Amino acid sequence: MGRAIEERFDRFKAELRRRYGWVAPPEVVTYRGHGTREALFMKGRVLESKGLTRSRATDTARTNLRNMARRFLSAEVPFARLRAAHAGQEVSVVADEEGFFDVRFDLAEPPGAETAWHPVEVELLGYDGARARAKGSVLVPDGARLGVISDLDDTVIQTGVTSLLKMLRTALLNNAHTRLPFEGVTHFYRALQGEANPIFYVSSSPWNLYDLLEDFLDVHDVPAGPLFLKDWSPMVLTSHEQHKLGVIRTLLSTYPNLPFVLVGDSGEEDPEIYRTIVREHPGRIAAVYIRDVTTTERDYVVQAIARQVRSLGVEMLLVPNTAAAAEHAASRGLISPEALPGIRRASG
Repeated sequence: MGRAIEERFDRFKAELRRRYGWVAPPEVVTYRGHGTREALFMKGRVLESKGLTRSRATDTARTNLRNMARRFLSAEVPFARLRAAHAGQEVSVVADEEGFFDVRFDLAEPPGAETAWHPVEVELLGYDGARARAKGSVLVPDGARLGVISDLDDTVIQTGVTSLLKMLRTALLNNAHTRLPFEGVTHFYRALQGEANPIFYVSSSPWNLYDLLEDFLDVHDVPAGPLFLKDWSPMVLTSHEQHKLGVIRTLLSTYPNLPFVLVGDSGEEDPEIYRTIVREHPGRIAAVYIRDVTTTERDYVVQAIARQVRSLGVEMLLVPNTAAAAEHAASRGLISPEALPGIRRASG
C-alpha cells in the first residue's frame, strides 16, 4: 500500500514539475556493473542534472558542502524509458519510481577476453541532449582465481563512522581528494587484485554518493570495481545487514567457482555479517580481515565471532593495520610475497 501511494505521488510530482517548468534537464547516470561470460548486469539512475563538476584538491569546504547538498536535493526522473546497447545487442528498460533502472544482457557469445571492462551505452528515450546519453562499463573477471568483497567506510576510507560528529564533518566538508584512504590500502588492494581478480565494494552509503566514491577510488589509485550502495528511500526499509547480505549472496551465486576474501571493519556489523556468510557458504571464503576501529569492549565481541568463524574452517583476523592483513594474505598465497615490502612501507 505504502509503495503504491509513493508511486502515485511521484508521478503527480513529476507531472507538476514538468507543467510549471521546474525541471532541470534529465541526466542518465550509470553505475559500474558486473558480469560473466553468459550475462552482463548494470544499474543506473535518471536524475535531473545536478550541475556537479569534478572535485579538486583546492575546493573549499563551502564548495564541498554545496556539492553534497546538490547530490541529495537533485530530483529523480521516475518511470523514464531507456534503451541500452552492447556489442550489437539492445534491451529496453523502464526506470522505477526512484529513477533507478537495471540492465541485463543475456549474451549470445562470451565477451572478448582482451579487456576486463566491457562498454554499455544507455539512451534516455524521448529526450535530446548530451546528458540524455551515457556510457557505462561492466566488469567480467575472466581468468580470476579469487574475488574480493570489501566494505568502504572505515575499511578503505577514513570516515570516522563510529563517531557521528566526525563522520558528518568528513562527509559534508570533504571531497574525493581530501578524504583519505587508510595507509597501505592502495598497495594491499592492488596486490589482492593481481592480474585479474575482481574487487567488489559493498556499502550502505546512499547511491547519491556514487560519483564521490568512484572519484575517491580513482584519485587515490585504489582498484576500480563495481560499487553496491543502498537506496535510502523511506519506502525501502532494508537494513544495513540485509543489504550487505543480499549483495554478497548474489555475488557468490554469480561466481560459483571463485573463492572470496571478505574485508571489513569492527564498527558496523561486518563481523556478524561475514560470520553468516561463512556459515551459509562452506568452502567459499578464503579469509576474513576486520580492521580494528573500535574500543576494547567491541574487540572482545569481534574476537569471539572470530573464534566461531575459525571453528568453521575460515580464519577471521581482527587487524590493527593494513600490513597485518597483508602478512596473513601472503602466508596463505592470496597475494604475492613480493608485494609485502611496498605494503609495509605504505602502512607506516
